[in-house]
Amino acid sequence: MISFLHGQLVEALPTQVIVEVHGVGYDVLIPLSSFDKLPAPGAEIKILTHLVVREDAQVLYGFMTAPERELFRMLINTVSGIGPKLALNVLSGMNPVAFRGAVAQGDVKALSQISGVGRKTAERIVVELRDKIGAAGAWEAASARHGLSATEQKLNDAVLALMALGFKPAEAHESVRAALAMLGDNAGIEALVRVALKKGA
Repeated sequence: MISFLHGQLVEALPTQVIVEVHGVGYDVLIPLSSFDKLPAPGAEIKILTHLVVREDAQVLYGFMTAPERELFRMLINTVSGIGPKLALNVLSGMNPVAFRGAVAQGDVKALSQISGVGRKTAERIVVELRDKIGAAGAWEAASARHGLSATEQKLNDAVLALMALGFKPAEAHESVRAALAMLGDNAGIEALVRVALKKGA
């Protein structure tokens, strides 16, 4: 099992990175939650990994934080019908704290808004993970809601708004970042969403 990679970030896309370690380039699939935390290409990086061995391939999944990898493993090992690809979608659509809060509160509606997660899958997630997550998940989510910086909360809300309007997570994320770069840190959620919608039109 490859537990982590420590090397140079060669290339970074919202869903994939290439990390060079001692002259070998590793292709690693990542969620959007980890893309946010990546250094600039060319910089040193340590990324936590999970190796999935299939008959036709060996696939490395990467995470910038331990809670992301923990949630990924919990999803693929506990919830029937959820494989690595869908687990990445979950992490791209909702951060681990918000996810645990949604499960603890039985918020099927919020979970089913994640790309690829229908109502039945959301219900199965709640049933199969609620006992593992417990009431602490709801408390953690409530605390985090108040603990985010104003800019982080604004970006998060703008991405969620675009996803509600039909954007895929990767598109929503990129559009909001582009809008923020154009308008500056003082831009409000409404302005960010409006500019992102114009760019996506």
